[in-house]
Amino acid sequence: MKEVKVNQFGGSWTEAKMEIVVNYAKAYLIIMNKQDWVKTLYFDGFAGSGSIGANDKEIKGMALRILDIDEPKPFDTYYFVEKDKKNKDSLEASIKENYPNKKKNAHVVNEDCNKKLIHMATYLSKNKAFRALAFIDPFGMSVNWKSIEALKDLGIDLWILVPTGLGVNRLLKNDQKIPEAWLVKLEVFLGLSREVILDRFYSQKTIHTLFGSETKTNKELDTIEKIGGLYTERLKTVFQFVSESFIMRNSTNSIMYHFMMATNNKTALKLANDIIKPKYKI
Repeated sequence: MKEVKVNQFGGSWTEAKMEIVVNYAKAYLIIMNKQDWVKTLYFDGFAGSGSIGANDKEIKGMALRILDIDEPKPFDTYYFVEKDKKNKDSLEASIKENYPNKKKNAHVVNEDCNKKLIHMATYLSKNKAFRALAFIDPFGMSVNWKSIEALKDLGIDLWILVPTGLGVNRLLKNDQKIPEAWLVKLEVFLGLSREVILDRFYSQKTIHTLFGSETKTNKELDTIEKIGGLYTERLKTVFQFVSESFIMRNSTNSIMYHFMMATNNKTALKLANDIIKPKYKI
């Protein structure tokens, strides 16, 4: 048997996040199974190797958990995107070994998620019978806003992990002296101009002293929560509805990520919000 590469990732929220998506996928398939004309597509933009190292143990990754679902039906097509060639090969080997009956419908590609999101948008626009469930669990701020924007008005439910604390907030320096490369990164990630971004997260106050007036720049309080709110607003320019966020915190209770679902279906919104219960807010 080929050696399996294990992705290192962890936190009690890792299991909770995967449980949310698996529970949603099962409910999603129940609904889709009642519509004979619908073909279902599962898309994972950062599929990994198939296994995750979390809390000193190896656990099954999202791709394999989704492939485990057989009731009420499996997805008609699985599309796994993985930029790391070794991870891609490991996942492909796991699928061939453990899911021989699904391997012809499970496509594993060594490619960038942004490129494949745009390709999926084109595919869905031309193949109206397909409905997609997508899971985007990126490394840092690697998903470009243009890739998300390409999904506008399509039959897709999108679960996305937004690096609000570990990504965006770290680029928003307290003194607003942000390097040019970071400003460009913020613009590409949020799909907004730097002027709009800076105006959203910084305020200026003029202080009068004995020696004259001095203007100070202050970063907004609760910035990370506001980043999550801003990304929700951005998603609502592409999708009709966005769920509540599953907020992931580290051991010091600092917010790391916001995890949310965007959809054009009101029933899907209710389903997502019912699954993202307070017990998941770790």
